[in-house]
Amino acid sequence: MHWQAVIFDMDGTLLETERMVIESGLAAMVALDLPARRDLLESMVGSVSAEGAPILRAAYGDGFVMAEYEAEWDRTLARRLAEGIPLRPGASELLTHLELIAMPRAVATNSRTPVARDHLSRAGIGRFFVPEHVHGRDRVRLPKPAPDLFLHAAATLGVDPARCLVFEDSDPGARGAVAAGMTCVLVPDQRQPSFRGAQITATSLLEGARIAGLLP
Repeated sequence: MHWQAVIFDMDGTLLETERMVIESGLAAMVALDLPARRDLLESMVGSVSAEGAPILRAAYGDGFVMAEYEAEWDRTLARRLAEGIPLRPGASELLTHLELIAMPRAVATNSRTPVARDHLSRAGIGRFFVPEHVHGRDRVRLPKPAPDLFLHAAATLGVDPARCLVFEDSDPGARGAVAAGMTCVLVPDQRQPSFRGAQITATSLLEGARIAGLLP
């Protein structure tokens, strides 16, 4: 096995939060008497809110107020997250294995760093990551799909990007990982991928890990 480090996306990859985000976004639409458009929310998976705002404004017209919608969305999501943050299938098993073989690992997420650390801790897997190796979009100039986050994570680990294996669930993340010169395992969550550049596509984290040679 030639990997020297493993880098994980967080939402939709380690944590079952992408589903929670979409369900909360739908609930916010209903609360504000907007047509519930799951397709719009799915198109925003893996991106940041600034990129999603034009999509929503185009769909709902000039009367749509993004700040009002975001506030309702955030309130709904916060209530759901307070009830518990479930893991994606295989996440705990894979992280336990990586800890046993002393594989260096990091998180690179378009969430902000303090939020990422909090959610990983509340989900019960924060212990698998050194806090200094949990990187949010605030750590770099450009979020995914730019490669910056992945290159930053590799640099802090002291590992050649070409020797990094990345687990992602979305097109923007996979694009960023490949652009960084890394090998990407794409495990789709809420949306089937349109990006075909990921080296490995799998139905689960554990399947992807086996294909990549991390697991027997």
